[in-house]
Amino acid sequence: MSNRAESFLVGLVGDGVMPSLTPHMHEREGDVQGLRYLYRPIDLLELGLPGESVGELLRSAHRLGFNGLNITHPCKQLVLEHLDEVAPDARRLGAVNTVTILDGRFTGHNTDFSGFAAALASGLPDAKLDHVVQLGAGGAGSAVAYALLTAGVRHLDLVDTDAARCAARAAELAGFFPDSTIAARTTAELPRLMPLADGLVHCTPVGMAAHPGVPLDLALLEPRHWVADIVYRPIETELVREARAKGCEVLDGGRMAVGQAADAFRIFTGLEADADRMRSHFLELVAAEEVAA
Repeated sequence: MSNRAESFLVGLVGDGVMPSLTPHMHEREGDVQGLRYLYRPIDLLELGLPGESVGELLRSAHRLGFNGLNITHPCKQLVLEHLDEVAPDARRLGAVNTVTILDGRFTGHNTDFSGFAAALASGLPDAKLDHVVQLGAGGAGSAVAYALLTAGVRHLDLVDTDAARCAARAAELAGFFPDSTIAARTTAELPRLMPLADGLVHCTPVGMAAHPGVPLDLALLEPRHWVADIVYRPIETELVREARAKGCEVLDGGRMAVGQAADAFRIFTGLEADADRMRSHFLELVAAEEVAA
């Protein structure tokens, strides 16, 4: 392999990305694999740039020799019009969070859905997937729902406070997965839905450090349920902690974060990342944050 092939320059574009743990995970994995791997946050807020500047940032990244960019809020949809090619799953989701730059061409991928799929497979390999209730149908929720249905969920109840958004998402997913049943529900229906469900997936901001609490009445959880949370700051949300205490199998949000990073690393480098090693490093980073706080 040439020296050029062993060097990678990638970045993360979005609002408020400076505290992201993603650069650290990528650079550590690159170091272990013997690469010269630089990952740079490109914070739109610090630069005073709107999300609409993502197209010019792509072109600048190409001129500066970047191999690719991760894309986050508010650019996951805005970036689409600037791409030469979009992977089929990302096209279906209408959102891109990973862009490769090769020979002046920009290709978009979505590792939100693949990251959750990997997390589910590794963290809850024996989870029953007949009937799942998902809380939250926003951007991340859309990718998670797509991953659940790809994994074989037969009945998915989408619960969101925005009824119109929830109904639109359910209808869209039903078109992609005609053999599954996808229904838009309200939080008022949870007491009826949870006794029918095998598992619960949480995709709202509730439980984050800035939004403490739980997203549903914990009395609705039974030991037979499995529970997955995509919130990872803190890694041990109140939902994860209380579900575990009830005897539920749980999946913390760190697994999706690592799954996303590992998949993006593969897309950027062509090399498989060691997801277990990346998770160990991720947990070190989170623990250090919690001590510092």
